[in-house]
Formats: sequence, structure tokens, C-alpha cells
Amino acid sequence: MTHERQHLISALSHEYDFLCHDSYDPDDMTSEQYLEYLHTLSNDELIAETCSDDSIDEYITNWL
Repeated sequence: MTHERQHLISALSHEYDFLCHDSYDPDDMTSEQYLEYLHTLSNDELIAETCSDDSIDEYITNWL
């Protein structure tokens, strides 16, 4: 990976916080639960979690 795993996890976490803020659902995981979940994923699963058409480096830059 050319990017750091922690950077990808942080970017995904920031995106999740943003999306939950705009569209709150009490059934969603809390930010802390989502962060714990991200730490259980493999690198490939983290990349898939982005659902991004951008490169991973662009995704990280956009969400950090």
C-alpha cells in the first residue's frame, strides 16, 4: 500500500461522521463502534469500504 492503513481508517471514519451527521439513524453504529469495526477489516476490505471511484490516495486526501 502506498498509503498508510491508519490514514485510510481515519478517512473512512471522518466520512462516516459526516454522513451520520447529515442523515442520523438511531440504528447506525456510533462513531466509536464504526472505528472499532474498521480496525477489524483487512486492507482490501478497507479499500472496498470506501466505495470510491477516486483513487485511494484521492479518497484519503478528500476525507482527512
